[in-house]
Amino acid sequence: MAQNVYGPGVRMGNWNEDVYLEEERMRHFLEKREKGELLIQRNRRVKKNILRPMQLSVSEDGYVHYGDKVIVVNPDQVLGEEAGKFMRGDLSLCMSPDEVKAQLSDDLEIPCGVSAVQTIVPMGRNTFTILSDRANNCEMGQVVVYGQNFCLGIAAGLEGKMLYLTSDHRTLMKSSLKSGLQEVTLTDEVTHLNCWQAAFLDPQLRLEYEGFPVRANEKIVIYHRHTNRALAVHRNLFLRTYFGKEIEVVAHTYLDSHKVEKPKNHWMLVTGNPRNKSNTMLDISKPITEDTRALEQAMGINT
Repeated sequence: MAQNVYGPGVRMGNWNEDVYLEEERMRHFLEKREKGELLIQRNRRVKKNILRPMQLSVSEDGYVHYGDKVIVVNPDQVLGEEAGKFMRGDLSLCMSPDEVKAQLSDDLEIPCGVSAVQTIVPMGRNTFTILSDRANNCEMGQVVVYGQNFCLGIAAGLEGKMLYLTSDHRTLMKSSLKSGLQEVTLTDEVTHLNCWQAAFLDPQLRLEYEGFPVRANEKIVIYHRHTNRALAVHRNLFLRTYFGKEIEVVAHTYLDSHKVEKPKNHWMLVTGNPRNKSNTMLDISKPITEDTRALEQAMGINT
C-alpha cells in the first residue's frame, strides 16, 4: 500500500532557484537603499526640498523690490459664470512637478508645471524671487515700477538652481491641459519669454500709473510681455498633481463688458509680516475702522 512519505521539511519544485532569486532581490534592495534610490527615499527628498519653510522679504516702504522673496496670490473671489465645483479662498502660485518623473529622478523636470494651491504658507514651492531681466540690469533692492520687465524665479528648495516662470503662444502641440489655452511653466533657460510686467488694476488709471512703484500686498494684473496675455487662474478646473488636486494656471486675459480684467486675472505680490517672520501680510487682520467702513458702504450709509 502506497503511503505519503513527504513531510513539511521536504522541498519541491524549483526551490533552489527561488532561494537564489530571493537573495538577489534582497541584495538589490540593500544596494538601492544604500545609494538612496528607493522610491520612498526619493519621495521624502522631493517633499523635504519643495515643502521646506521659507521666509519672505519684509517691505519697509510698502513697495516691491528686485530681490524680494514673495508669494504670488490670487485673492478670494465669489462664484462667477463658472459651472460646477469652484475653489474658494486665497490661492498661491506653486510649482507642480510631474507625479511620475518626480519619483524617478532627484532633479526636477524641465519644463516644470505650475498650479494654484489654497495656501498662503511660505514654502519652497510657492516662494518666488523677483529678478531683473538682462535688458534692464536693475540692481537688487531697486523698486519695481509699473510697465517694467521683471522675472519670477523659484529655487524650489534646490541649492544653486533657479527656475523661471515662462510662457509662449499656444500651438496644437503645446497648450494647457484642461482649458487648452496658453500654457505657463517653469524653465531653467534665461530668455525673453521669462519677462512679465505689472499693470495697475484700474484700466482708466493705468497710463497715469506707468512708471510708478508697484505696491506690495495690493491687487495688480501681471501681463506676459511677449504674448501680452495676463496670468489667470481657473478655479473650476482641477489638475491631478504630485501633491493632489490643484487648480490650473494659464496666461489668458479675461475681460468683462467694461473691458476690465476679471478677478481671475487679479494677483498680489505678498511680502512677509514684520511682526512674525513665518507669516505673511495677509495674516494681519484689518483694523476695525476699515471693517466698519466696508460695512457702512455695503449698507448704503454715507460717512
